[in-house]
Amino acid sequence: MNIHEYQGKEVLRQYGVSVPRGQVAFSVEEAVAAAEKLGTPVCVVKAQIHAGGRGKAGGVKVAKSIEDVRAYAEQLLGKVLVTHQTGPEGKVVKRLLIEEGCDIKKEYYIGLVLDRGTGRVTVMASEEGGMEIEEVAERTPEKIIKETVDPAIGLQAFQARRLAYAINIPNELVGKTVKFITALYTAFIDKDCSIAEINPLVVTGDGNVIALDAKLNFDANALFRHKDIQELRDLDEEDEKEIQASKFDLSYIALDGNIGCMVNGAGLAMATMDIIKYYGGEPANFLDVGGGATTEKVTEAFKIILSDEKVEGIFVNIFGGIMRCDVIANGVVEAARQLGLTKPLVVRLEGTNVELGKKILNESGLNIIAADSMADGARKIVQQVAV
Repeated sequence: MNIHEYQGKEVLRQYGVSVPRGQVAFSVEEAVAAAEKLGTPVCVVKAQIHAGGRGKAGGVKVAKSIEDVRAYAEQLLGKVLVTHQTGPEGKVVKRLLIEEGCDIKKEYYIGLVLDRGTGRVTVMASEEGGMEIEEVAERTPEKIIKETVDPAIGLQAFQARRLAYAINIPNELVGKTVKFITALYTAFIDKDCSIAEINPLVVTGDGNVIALDAKLNFDANALFRHKDIQELRDLDEEDEKEIQASKFDLSYIALDGNIGCMVNGAGLAMATMDIIKYYGGEPANFLDVGGGATTEKVTEAFKIILSDEKVEGIFVNIFGGIMRCDVIANGVVEAARQLGLTKPLVVRLEGTNVELGKKILNESGLNIIAADSMADGARKIVQQVAV
């Protein structure tokens, strides 16, 4: 789960991570009031969307007067901001962060992520702050310094100190930087983050170390432990179909293709998308109904697929182990009848109760194209949508 920058900074503030003073605003008047409350000669007006690259897209403005704050707020609120992470459709700006200006002396990068190769948290640091870390990795990979954390003892002070020296933090600020990195790590672990990224971390003219920007992502599987984080969810930033899927514990991700997929098991779902691509088609979604789906759950999954206007055909690919083929068949039939399905539907069933599942489909009276294998099903659905 993602949250906004201002929310991430409030979480970090609880752990002693230094962040600028700021306030969220949902209207122009709230933005002006926030700037007046800050009372600083320079304010920064920052668009709040769940995407990086806001600065390059014009979503971050430096205001030197209240009039500037008003003008920038009017300009940004309601604007569709297109960045390299939003896709061409962009995201509508519905809230702003009004933040005090900062005397930036030097910018750095600090990030924490779970390294799947080692199975441990890795802390990354670079003196190339303010840039996309992917660009730094491509151009000057030697400038990204890494420390792997032993989960049994956590991040050690000497590791944080080694990072600080490696990215050339001024000697007199190494102590503050060590405290900053340690607090960031504590927040990462306590809140079950999947990513914690500070870009840039800045050294200020008055000798402080501050998170000028903050990005926190959280492991959705651990949210039951963090009711406070769940309350920060902004549904306006999420796909409506994905929101609906989450209500029924379905793993759904919208894509750009025209072939809807309903599969059980993440690995099989990935393989299904790959084989559709292999035969020249484009998957419209990733959808894993899981191993213990009910007829109601499958019916809802079918509805979500069909709610995508781009979908021109559907491929149901089920290998029944825990998941029973008759349950899938009942869900498909129920959903197709409720929604008056007219689009091509190819179904491949294999596994537990497969004969019963096929019997349910055959006796449904629906126009269902049977497939003998995953490859056969992919080939048939690609042919159908190409007609």
